Amino acid sequence: MGEHRVRVTQDSGSRWRRRAGEYETLAEALAAAEPGDTVTVRPGVFRENVLLDKPVTVLPAEGPGTVRIDPPSGVGLTVTAAATVRDLVIESYDSSAAAVRITGPGADALLTGCRVDTHAAVGVEVSDRAAPRLTGCTVSNPSGLGLRLRGQAQARFTDCEVSAAGQAGLAVLEGARAELDRCRLHHATGAGVLLTDAGSLAELTGCEIYEIRGSGVQAEAKAVGRLTDCEVHRVTGNGLTLDTEAALELRDCRLHDLPENAADLRGRSVLTLERSTVRSFGRGALSVWDPGTRVDATGCEIEDSTGDYPAIWVSDGAKVTLTDCALHDLPDALFVLDRDSQATVTDTSFSRIRSSAVSVSSGATVALERCRVQQAGTGLWFRDHGSGGLLTDCEIAEVATGVIVTKGADPVLRDCVVRASAEAAVYVSAQGRGSFEDCRAVQGKGYGFHIIDGCRTVLTRCRAEQNARAGFEIAEPGPLVEACTSDDVSAGPPVPAAEPVPAQRTAQLTAGAAALVAPPQIAPIPDCRPADETLAELDALIGLATVKQEVRTLIDLISVGRRRRQAGLKAPSLRRHLVFTGSPGTGKTTVARLYGEILAALGVLQRGHLVEVARVDLVGEHIGSTAIRTQAAFDRARGGVLFIDEAYTLAPEDGARDFGREAIDTLVKLMEDHRDEVVVIVAGYTAEMERFLAANPGLSSRFSRTITFPDYTDAELLEIARTQCQEQEYQLSDPAAAALLDHFSTLQRGPTFGNGRTARQVFETMVERHAMRVAHLPDPSTEELQLLVPADLPLPG
Repeated sequence: MGEHRVRVTQDSGSRWRRRAGEYETLAEALAAAEPGDTVTVRPGVFRENVLLDKPVTVLPAEGPGTVRIDPPSGVGLTVTAAATVRDLVIESYDSSAAAVRITGPGADALLTGCRVDTHAAVGVEVSDRAAPRLTGCTVSNPSGLGLRLRGQAQARFTDCEVSAAGQAGLAVLEGARAELDRCRLHHATGAGVLLTDAGSLAELTGCEIYEIRGSGVQAEAKAVGRLTDCEVHRVTGNGLTLDTEAALELRDCRLHDLPENAADLRGRSVLTLERSTVRSFGRGALSVWDPGTRVDATGCEIEDSTGDYPAIWVSDGAKVTLTDCALHDLPDALFVLDRDSQATVTDTSFSRIRSSAVSVSSGATVALERCRVQQAGTGLWFRDHGSGGLLTDCEIAEVATGVIVTKGADPVLRDCVVRASAEAAVYVSAQGRGSFEDCRAVQGKGYGFHIIDGCRTVLTRCRAEQNARAGFEIAEPGPLVEACTSDDVSAGPPVPAAEPVPAQRTAQLTAGAAALVAPPQIAPIPDCRPADETLAELDALIGLATVKQEVRTLIDLISVGRRRRQAGLKAPSLRRHLVFTGSPGTGKTTVARLYGEILAALGVLQRGHLVEVARVDLVGEHIGSTAIRTQAAFDRARGGVLFIDEAYTLAPEDGARDFGREAIDTLVKLMEDHRDEVVVIVAGYTAEMERFLAANPGLSSRFSRTITFPDYTDAELLEIARTQCQEQEYQLSDPAAAALLDHFSTLQRGPTFGNGRTARQVFETMVERHAMRVAHLPDPSTEELQLLVPADLPLPG
């Protein structure tokens, strides 16, 4: 061949060689090149096995795709040095070899824009501690693996693509490590990513795995994978498969369109999910098996099952932890079964569940705290002996049956509420037990607490309100009831009158008398105190004349509106939500509490209780959690007043991306959807509250009026101090009162001035100084133990 096809340009500093040379083959050119030289290749096909064993640069003379390496057999391109390869096409048809092999501890190579189009055992193999970087490369190998790392090799792939593979798209084995940024792996077989062996690690960021005949990611034998902002979809197997102590961590990832399980875990493997979504799966979202196997999910969303299986299946001693998650549009949400299986669920919502939101059986346990179940067939079902757990501060709403306990199951529920159940709020039968403390059954269409078969259920301080059939239906003796109340006080059938007992039968009955249990006694719900009594307490507050007038006017409007409706007349639809503005310590929280009590006394609110929250109670740390927290706070206030202190912090001036806006948007919708159930009062400084009301177009229209709380005058502060003295059995001498009035007049009244809080703090200081003074008296009299004098005032600051 007379044509010179390869040119070597001397880029090194050697002065003992000619500057350049031209050669007919790549082998000749590479043999002549020295470290640092550039090998420029003219267009064509090179049917030779290329070896790069020195740090040179190889590139095509006329751009990408014009130079192809296609040997008759063996490895097309072998790299053992820190060489650079640009824009070449490597083809190989040897089923026993790799098309590209990068190997050896010195192979710190860079491949850019290369295309591996082959039918080989492996498209690109990295081995024996090599550490290459591949950027913008593509691999197609329908006959074998796409990329394989082994032998403690390390490789970084950026903007690369495995477009077809007869086996796994990426295999990381034998303690190797792979880092992939913005890569795509698709149309592979077996797995998109395969991880195996201790020490093996793959870190994927911004990657997409799809169209896989098998699992999206398969990890086993103690291998570790970390995926961030990745997408796994359209696979024929599981989205993720973990086994034998493997570990996967997913953050901000999306798993969807999966015909099997989104994740299947066995053999003590561990899956960590943060801020990730799982949807459109055919079997389960999380299928977790075996002792030591665990899933920890935080801020995740699981939705839209396409099959008829539980979304989360925990069995054989496995464990699942859910925090700030949302599960919705599912046939069943969470099934926990088998002894030692556990699920711990916090601040999580279950909604639109066709059958059971939570099912516990075969000795498993769950712990739920501050969770909400809405629109489900059954809220929670504890099925059999040994099954149980602890539920705290949870709400179950709009379900067929709220809680079912059967066949010896024994859960504990505290401070939970079941609202608007179609059947029973709580149903216990067939030797089920269960302890219910401070729980409520509200507005159900059936029974509140329905306990049959003589079950030894314990009900303590439970309450039933507005249940269509009865608050408590206890058919036989057995349940232990203490301090429970109902608005219908029904607790079972009446006790028949005693019949005369013949003398000959008396001895027979005496032995069994201890077994007879009297029917439980359910007390009526106590009435709230009259509105006049609460108004009197409002009037007794020191100062606040304009505030009292505003509240009285609003209450008069509400009261007259109720009477007009009772008389068949039209009544104005009043918005009862309020804005309180003013400095700290001016009585806003106290007035909010009294306002709720008055509305309850008038029958406008069901309970009238006050739930006080601030920004930290409403705003979460990641997308989705804020709506859940705001919903939970709103639900706790149902029937009463939700008081949001310093509400302006939800709309900071520089908060374009602040999650507080999400809390405001959620609040606006809840106020509209549940306008008759909760009164919302927002409070804060005057100017800042104007910014808050402007944060959402519909926010200001939800509030009927703004009430301004003025600062206390010096005389009113003195009166607050006098009140403290009376409550604590102290006396304020006339000279001390005069000195105290002068003290209040000298205080700086800036934005942080505490008003009534300041008066109380001054009183506490006087009590401390009084104690220090009187403690040195040999035998103080009763008057000396009570009297506060000018010397007890705080020292000038």
